[in-house]
Amino acid sequence: MPRALWILIIGMAIYVTGASFLWPLNAIYVHEQLDKPLSVAGLVLMLNSAATMIGNLLGGFLFDRLGGFRSLMVGALLALAAVISLIFFHGWPHYPILLAVIGFGVGIVFPVANAYAGAIWPQGGRRAFNALYVAQNIGVAIGSALGGWIASYSFDSIFIANAFMYILFVFIAYFGLKHVHMEKGRKQEEGKTVATNAGNRIVWNALIILCIGYFLCWLSYVQWSTTIAAYTQELNISLKQYSFLWTVNGALIVLAQPLLSAFVHRWLRQVKRQMAVGFAIFVGSFFILLQATSFFDFIAAMVVLTIAEMLVWPAIPTVASRLAPEGKEGFYQGFVNSTATAGRMIGPVLGGFIVDTAGMKPLFVALIIFSSISFVTAFLYDRKLPKGKNEKKQTVTIV
Repeated sequence: MPRALWILIIGMAIYVTGASFLWPLNAIYVHEQLDKPLSVAGLVLMLNSAATMIGNLLGGFLFDRLGGFRSLMVGALLALAAVISLIFFHGWPHYPILLAVIGFGVGIVFPVANAYAGAIWPQGGRRAFNALYVAQNIGVAIGSALGGWIASYSFDSIFIANAFMYILFVFIAYFGLKHVHMEKGRKQEEGKTVATNAGNRIVWNALIILCIGYFLCWLSYVQWSTTIAAYTQELNISLKQYSFLWTVNGALIVLAQPLLSAFVHRWLRQVKRQMAVGFAIFVGSFFILLQATSFFDFIAAMVVLTIAEMLVWPAIPTVASRLAPEGKEGFYQGFVNSTATAGRMIGPVLGGFIVDTAGMKPLFVALIIFSSISFVTAFLYDRKLPKGKNEKKQTVTIV
């Protein structure tokens, strides 16, 4: 991988570590420290997600207009300013306002990082996005673990630790990526090409179809941290055991990469096939949940879910990069990221409504249906795309 991509990957691992100090504890902080009802905590998190979604779209727009480095710095500095402010002003109503600003800044950073990775190493194709995905999950695992430990001493320390990691990211990005310039050229991904032209409605429709499946899959995935988490308590599965499920998730994402890479290289060389298999495995994970009654059933479901996640999450931005007309790479990545954010925002509300009105089993059936629709979109999204023509790309020079 190019040196610039390594710098971006390391930087994003640090950035996500900092973000993960805070996000798992938001609801607890609003409810217990600020003494607000859980419904208010839910609204605060929804406001944060909405701001993140807007930031996703703006981040893609900025990438296309300002380039990768300046766009990355805009989002990172905005989030950093809000995090530093949070050290001094974390009461009510400062906390939800600053949390929304943080979400907006972070929302800018993520699609820019995806588009930047594709631009830095266009020949790498899905490998660039997969490396970024693994780095972000390492950050989630480390940040979540350390965040709980730091919060046990003082919530104020969480804000300081978060700010420190964001400062470190800004330092790495500024000195490591400042002189990475993108030049327009021809874009290829693993030797596969698709015709793309600005304003090509067929290509845009393909992205929308793909993102419908991505949205439904994220809407289903987020149930693991909301409705399914509550369901495990009803089955007398302890919080410690539930937390271990996410430890399994993080460990598999990092440790199983060599095996999965070999499998993908041997059997799933086409990204479309990788997505389809991943969505199918998602369906299988929810079938396991439909019958789950013990902790080991949930471990099995989590293992299957993680395999599906490892196949699908890096593949979607890869396809978006392939589809994007020249000058629209950032916008396409922003749209993909906002789709995922929308799924994370709407999922808990919809899942809670289904559980309250019908119960957990109907929810699992709904998740199976949603994942099945995602599977279908993987086959349909490119049916009308022109074949056999070259795609544009970007090359990167270091000056």
